[in-house]
Parts: sequence; structure tokens; C-alpha cells
Amino acid sequence: MSPYATSLIAIVKREALRFIHQRERFVAALVRPLVWFLVFAAGFRAALGLSIIPPYQTYITYETYIVPGLCGMILLFNGMQSSLSLVYDREMGSMKLLLTSPLPRWWLLFCRLIGSTSISILQVYTFLAIAAVFGVTMPLAGYFMALPAFIIAGVMLGALGLLLSSFIKQLENFAGVMNFVIFPMFFLSSALYPLWKMAESSQLLYTICALNPFTHAVELIRFALYLSFNGTALIWALLAATVFTLAALWGYKPARTGAGKKR
Repeated sequence: MSPYATSLIAIVKREALRFIHQRERFVAALVRPLVWFLVFAAGFRAALGLSIIPPYQTYITYETYIVPGLCGMILLFNGMQSSLSLVYDREMGSMKLLLTSPLPRWWLLFCRLIGSTSISILQVYTFLAIAAVFGVTMPLAGYFMALPAFIIAGVMLGALGLLLSSFIKQLENFAGVMNFVIFPMFFLSSALYPLWKMAESSQLLYTICALNPFTHAVELIRFALYLSFNGTALIWALLAATVFTLAALWGYKPARTGAGKKR
């Protein structure tokens, strides 16, 4: 087996073991979307006056509408959580040890990104299973068709977390940065309400939501779950994932971190 494959398996396995030993992380990742799904959905539906939401080529309730957005919430929070673990690893010295291994730095960071994305997708499908128990289901084929969308969105948001971790030097600063990134990205998106509804309120907010990469990640997931394809969302999500990944690789350059030789 090549050293690249060995490192990929080892890093993904390490992420999985860390996740298994942090059961509260799994519970916390599900509590947030479940609260929105079970409690806030009824209030938002009443406030927005929505029961059927276009233009997804099918009639869907508000609860069904927000499920893809809550899947995006899980991917977003887990991407930020993975960046927290990176900051912790750097403080403990294990991150420095990893990045000074003989393999290229970009590959090691990519392996870490794949590991965190895999954990995120596992949490997403667990949430979808719980939603199905409460009667909110998608077309069966949609669960399979949405997998590539989950991967793209997970990599995009994981790369964003990776980028943030390259600039955050202490755990104490992490909470403030997380709130500054997570909540604007989530609320200024189509996760909870359609963009056309936002346009009725403010054209400026609509423009911000339309430019938000998280909006396109959510729309990519939403269309895929309903067996449709959104080319615009795919292009924007891939573009954002590429930009975040390249910026994260730059952030972890030895010239910035002072570790290892330039690769």
C-alpha cells in the first residue's frame, strides 16, 4: 500500500476514533437541527405564512423545506468543530508532528478534510433518519442522489474551517470567530426561508443571501434530495470549495507556520 493511501486511512481512522470517544459531540450535532425541526418549524411556518414553497417542482411543507437547510447546519457546525480540533492539536503539538512528516503538506490537510467530511455525512444521514421517524421524508432515490451534494458541501465548509484554524492561534479566540462566521452564514441563506421571501423584505439582504456560498450548498442539497439538479449551485459550491481549500493550504504554508520545509 502506498504511503498516501496509508496516511489517508490513518488520519480518517483517527478522526473516527476521536468522534466515537466524544459522544457528546454527536449528540450536540443532532440537538441543534432537531430543536429547529421540532420546535421552531411550526413558529416559522406561522410567521412566514408558508405551507407550499416553490419552485422545487413538488408540493412541500415548511418542515420538509427546512430539512435540507438543517443538513447544511450540521455540515457547517461540524466543519467549524473540526477546525477547533485543529487549533487544539496545534497547541498540543500533534499538528506540528503531522505536518512535518515526509508526505506533502497539502495531502495531509486533504486527508484531514476528508476525515471531517465523512463524520459530517454520517451525522447528516442520522438526522435524516430521525426526521423520517417524525414523518418528514424525501424520495428514496433522493437520499442517494444527495450524497455527492453532501460531499461537496462538507468539503466546502470543512475547508472554510481549515482556513479559519490556520489563523486562530489560541482556543480562547475560537468561540468568537465561530459565532462571527456560523450565524451570519446560516441566517443569511436559504436554509430557513426561500430567497424570494427575503427579497420581499429587503433587496440588500436578498443580494447578500444570494452571494453567500452556504446558500448554494443548501440549494444543491435541496434540489438533489428532490431528484433535481441545480447547476448554478453546483458551480458556486465547487468554486467556494476550491477557493477555501487553496486559501487554507496557503494559511498552513511553512513560511507562515514556521514548521518544516517548504513543500
